Amino acid sequence: NVSAGAEFGYLLAWVIVTANLMAMLIQSLSGKVGLATGRNLPELCREHFPRPVTRGLWVQAELVAMATDLAEVIGGAIALNLLFGLPLLTGGAITAVVAFALLALQGKGYRPFELAIAGLLGVIALGFVFSTLRAGVDGRELAAGLVPSFAGVDSVLLATGILGATVMPHVIYLHSALTQDRIRPVDAVEKRVLLRSQRADVVLAMGLAGLVNLAMLVLAARLFADRDLDGVDTLEGAHAALDAVAGAPVAFAFAIALLASGFASSGVGTYAGQVVMQGFLQRRIPLTLRRAITMAPALVVLAIGVDPTRALVISQVVLSFGIPFALVPLVLLTRRPDVMGELVNRRITTAAAWVVAGLVIALNAFLLAGTFLPG
Repeated sequence: NVSAGAEFGYLLAWVIVTANLMAMLIQSLSGKVGLATGRNLPELCREHFPRPVTRGLWVQAELVAMATDLAEVIGGAIALNLLFGLPLLTGGAITAVVAFALLALQGKGYRPFELAIAGLLGVIALGFVFSTLRAGVDGRELAAGLVPSFAGVDSVLLATGILGATVMPHVIYLHSALTQDRIRPVDAVEKRVLLRSQRADVVLAMGLAGLVNLAMLVLAARLFADRDLDGVDTLEGAHAALDAVAGAPVAFAFAIALLASGFASSGVGTYAGQVVMQGFLQRRIPLTLRRAITMAPALVVLAIGVDPTRALVISQVVLSFGIPFALVPLVLLTRRPDVMGELVNRRITTAAAWVVAGLVIALNAFLLAGTFLPG
């Protein structure tokens, strides 16, 4: 989001809005699966798809988990570097430790873990909204940015990254697990009451997330676009420029929000990894080993000195390529009466979900073509 605003101004604001609307639909379907069946999406894939398909889905889900950890650990590491001057590798290790602490709260039930994540989300929202309000918003430019358009392959790359960071394939798996055992509905009436409740929850959560994402882009577009500033398409450069252009309080709020984002998403990503392995393979491995496997690529990237912001963007593009592998099975299952019972999709819901899947696949294909084909 910051890179998009710094490089292209308000041009990609429409991508954030569209991606959030897509995510609302997808997460609602995922939550509905858990309510309707009492099982999560990986478990249903194992039950209803051939073994080779299930194995393939598991492999790509693990790759997505690694890309997720890459973003989370690097984001937290950059924030700790900005705030305290810690080396990136040390900051990455600290972020991983905090993720373990967050997951330990699960042993005390749903509520402590949820409150911790909600508290971190509050910090993220306050940090970016405060920074954006201090910087101001160009309403006319923002409105123009809501009209779909691109400006070359680089803008498509960032749009794909925004999509991956918003829809997040690992959360498609996770959301079905969050609803499968939370409340056991006793009849069809209670199922529909719970379904309406979880839809409202999704709209509220994704609406807030969308505002935060938009605030990041608006902040960068307002302060950095069309200015002769070096490095503002990186998080470190954006922080330094914020300090110079908007003042130390804004830069501090930016860094604190980034740190909270790394901590919160790191805990959620590891939780999702557990759901994926248990569901697809019916196996559990120790949490320490689970974390080490998916965290290793992030620590390697930090250790060898790869540009962290570029690695962040690429990791989110990988997430975008992973969306169809979670979304297509989700649509195939939620349209089946024998799986969903009375909560089976309406035809218009299934049609909308297929449109979303088609758009994601088309965007990924366009990015590949623009990147690798000559001309």
